[in-house]
Amino acid sequence: MNTTPATVFLVDDDAFVRKALGRLLKAAGYLVELFASAAEFQERYRPGTPGCLLLDVELPNVNGLELQEQVATQECFVPIIFITAHGDIPMSVRAMRAGALDFLVKPVRAETLLPAVARALAWDSKARDTWGQVKGIRERIHRLTEREREVLGLVVTGLLNKQIAAELGTSEKTIKVHRGRVMEKMAAESLADLVRLAGRAGIGITPAAAGPC
Repeated sequence: MNTTPATVFLVDDDAFVRKALGRLLKAAGYLVELFASAAEFQERYRPGTPGCLLLDVELPNVNGLELQEQVATQECFVPIIFITAHGDIPMSVRAMRAGALDFLVKPVRAETLLPAVARALAWDSKARDTWGQVKGIRERIHRLTEREREVLGLVVTGLLNKQIAAELGTSEKTIKVHRGRVMEKMAAESLADLVRLAGRAGIGITPAAAGPC
């Protein structure tokens, strides 16, 4: 479990805005890191740190929307709240479609900003918990042999042992052995449990094979 405290990262080239919003966020009890440019953020930011990003759209050299695209390529996605004095509908639509959680217009009031930050941090916490679970499942899958992964992929599509045996050109008895090892390594208590785990790891399943949750 990651015990690193959540941080609000604020990127704005306006020193007055940085100081004012930084003071407001610190008074609300948040850890805050301030950056004057996208380059400064990229240099100092530690991917994977819990938190959210308050991001001005109009930045020198690399603007906020471009930084959003760069951040999105990282494995650990940080939730973004855009703040701008020059926002328009196409810009906000582009930002939201790219995954931004909020798009706030300056001057940002405390009663608008603080709830948005709280929502972003809650989203980040939930996403990290989910990702941690998925990562654990994928680690179990990684421990499977190549043949066991093949069996897993066919089991979750709903095929019977004899059908899997025919597909892989082996005996039904051998498939039963592989299937048992898959269940053990995946720590699955039932077929439905195995299908659920596989689905969370991104292994495609058919609706019929999913069964009850």
